[in-house]
Amino acid sequence: MQGADADTVADALASGDALSGTSGYAGELDGTLVRDVLGRYPLFVERAVSDEARLDPGQWSHDPTTLADPQSFPAGSVRDERGTRQRWSLPSLDPFDTRETAVEQVRAAVETSIDAVDTASLAIAFSGGVDSALLAARLDAPLYVAGFPDSHDVEAARSAADLLGTEVRVVELTHDAIERAVPEIARATGRTNAMDVQIALPLFLVAERVAADGFDRLALGQGADELFGGYAKVAKAPDDPRVEADTVRGAQREVIASLPDQLERDVLALRAAGVEPVTPLLHDRVIGAALRLDGDLLVDGETRKVALRAAARESLPDEIADRDKKAAQYGSLAARELDRLARQAGYKRRMDDHVTQYVESLVE
Repeated sequence: MQGADADTVADALASGDALSGTSGYAGELDGTLVRDVLGRYPLFVERAVSDEARLDPGQWSHDPTTLADPQSFPAGSVRDERGTRQRWSLPSLDPFDTRETAVEQVRAAVETSIDAVDTASLAIAFSGGVDSALLAARLDAPLYVAGFPDSHDVEAARSAADLLGTEVRVVELTHDAIERAVPEIARATGRTNAMDVQIALPLFLVAERVAADGFDRLALGQGADELFGGYAKVAKAPDDPRVEADTVRGAQREVIASLPDQLERDVLALRAAGVEPVTPLLHDRVIGAALRLDGDLLVDGETRKVALRAAARESLPDEIADRDKKAAQYGSLAARELDRLARQAGYKRRMDDHVTQYVESLVE
C-alpha cells in the first residue's frame, strides 16, 4: 500500500468517507485493490483481465511499465471478488457561514498540512507564485526552478526568493535537455500527446537536478489551482465552453475531477527522474476546506484563488500573495521551445498535432 497506513485505509473502506484525513493511498488491502478519490497515487491493472475477475499480484502495479498492457485503475474505486466498483465520491459540503471563517479554516488547513511535512532530503519546486511560496516560507528546504534564461518563471522565482530572504537554484533548460527528456517522460507516463509532455517537462528536469543534488523528495504546490479557483475556465463559468458547469462552484468540482489524470502523469514523471513528490496542498483537510468555499471566495472579479490568497497573507508578503502565475509549461517556455524543435525537425504547424508527431518520433 502506498500512502496512508493500512488501518486508516480499512476505516475509510468501511465508512465510505472519501476524506478520511490522508494524503491519498493506492494498493492492495487484504486482497482488495483500492485507490483514493483523487488518485493521488498511481495504480494500474492489466487491460486484458476482466473487471469481474480477481487480480493476481502480477496483474496490477504502481508502475505501468511493469505490465504488458496497463490501464489506469479508477480513482475512488475498489476491486475484489465482486469486480470493480466505485466506493468513494467527493462529498457535497455546505459553504462556510462567513467569509472570515472560510479564510481562517483555509489558513489552518494549509498551514497544518505544510508544517507536517518532514524536510529530510526534501527540496521544493518553486515558481514564485502563491502556491509554491507558501511551501518555501514554511519549510526549511532548498528551492529549485526550471526555465529558459528569459522565462517568466525564472524571473518570478528569483524576485519571490528575494522577498522571502532566500535563494533559488535555477535549472536552465536547453534544447538538448528537452530532446533527451521527452522520450524518457513518454515512456514513464505512457503518454506522447503534446500537452502532457509539455506539462511534465519542467517538472522532470527539476526533479533530475534535485535527485543529482542528493535529494529524494520534491515538494510541490500541486492542486491549488484546481481546489481554489485558479483557472480562467472556472472564473468564466458558465460562459467558458471548456466547462459544463453553470456556476463557479460547479466548475471548481469539475476541474477537481481532472486531478487523477493529471497527478498520475506528474507522479510517474517525477519518479522516473528519481524523486518522490510531496503535495501538502492535496491533503484531505485542504480539500475539505476548499469544497466549502462559496464562488466569490474562489473568484472575485479578476482575482482568482481569493480565499487562498487571503489565507497566505499570514505567511507571505502581499506582493507574492497577490501574484498571478503562468502554467509551468508556458512560464518556463518549455512549450514554446518544444514547438520550435518540432518545426525545426520538419513538423510544421499546418500538420495535424505537429508537436505530438514530433514527440512520437523521438520515442521511436
